[in-house]
Amino acid sequence: MNKPLQSRFARLRNLTITRQQVKQQAALAARTAAPLALAFAVSSVAHAQGSIDMSGATTVMNSFKTFALYAGAVICLGSLIFAGIRMMSGRFQEAIPALFGALFGAGVLGWGAGWISSLTGQSVTP
Repeated sequence: MNKPLQSRFARLRNLTITRQQVKQQAALAARTAAPLALAFAVSSVAHAQGSIDMSGATTVMNSFKTFALYAGAVICLGSLIFAGIRMMSGRFQEAIPALFGALFGAGVLGWGAGWISSLTGQSVTP
């Protein structure tokens, strides 16, 4: 029961490939390549799109800027009121976070339009 030793190359050379194996490999290749072909087709359609009308975006961004101004004013005023109440009652340690809240509100007031412009790329009138 001694089998002669064959190298891998010799065994590969002796293999026969049937038509059914070729068909199976072709079907496997098609199933693998189909999602890629679909992605390429969709991306080419997306690139063929015309320009987008952004005329209303500036109006929306100006509305967001107005909201940021009002929100910053409310945050600043509310934090100052709560800090003042806590300071008048002698709880200075509890007033410090409220003072930082007032600083945050002032930051929203001052930098809100710049934040909105940098996030959206739209020019916002000051």
